[in-house]
Amino acid sequence: MSELARLLLLVAIAGSAVTFLGSAAIWFMDEDRRIRRALRHVLRHDPDVVILARGRGKGAGFSFATGLAAVAWDSGAWCLLYRIDEVMGAELLIDGQVAGRVFRGETRRALDNVAPQASQVTLRLVFDDPRHPDFDLDLWVPGDEQRRESRSPGEAVQEANRWLARCEAIVRRPQAPRAPAPQPQAAPPPPPPAPEPRPEPRPEPRRVPPAPAPVAAPAASLTLEPEDDFANLEDELPFEDPPWDPDPEPAPAPAFKPISKARREPRSDQDDLPFDLDD
Repeated sequence: MSELARLLLLVAIAGSAVTFLGSAAIWFMDEDRRIRRALRHVLRHDPDVVILARGRGKGAGFSFATGLAAVAWDSGAWCLLYRIDEVMGAELLIDGQVAGRVFRGETRRALDNVAPQASQVTLRLVFDDPRHPDFDLDLWVPGDEQRRESRSPGEAVQEANRWLARCEAIVRRPQAPRAPAPQPQAAPPPPPPAPEPRPEPRPEPRRVPPAPAPVAAPAASLTLEPEDDFANLEDELPFEDPPWDPDPEPAPAPAFKPISKARREPRSDQDDLPFDLDD
């Protein structure tokens, strides 16, 4: 019995957890919440006003704090961002007929009759954008009365009329002057082609004349004129004079022993002379 009670308790806990997770996923993936999260992301602020086309995955929101407007479709998977001053106006279409409209520079066409039995109610927002100029929100289409959370066509018309008043307040504001678009500047003319460099002329080899053969200097000749004396001979001689001692010492006399006449004998081969040598 205790095991059965434990099993039933585990099954109840598991069922509660699955139910809680499923409810959280449904709450998180709700169409309205997804669109609001997407608008908050692109507007970088909580939108001040939001209008939703339930069941079609479309919506629009304005943020006056950041001065931006955004539209979303595919449950917030795709968004377009505009500036507030790009809102040009809005139209309310009931069963394909324009019941009310407001545009910049025009008088507002007020809504005369709230059709409680309309089959289709559409709000069209017009922007100053050539790529995406308008955005349609089907607030009521045939078959919405079978939905559990559907509203009546009269409530859809009243909500669209309030958005006409908001758009009128936006378009009546003085539009801030836009910065002038930069004028395209003419491209400067291409620079003239650079002249081709001329080949520099090669310098011709300079012919150096051969050096003249060295000419031997003529030998200095010694010429004496008749009137020149020997005093000028010293200046013309190409060589230097040997050193001259003005007071030379007398050379020593050769040492010899005098021979007496008595000891001097006549030679055998010397003939007798007729005279005496001593005389």
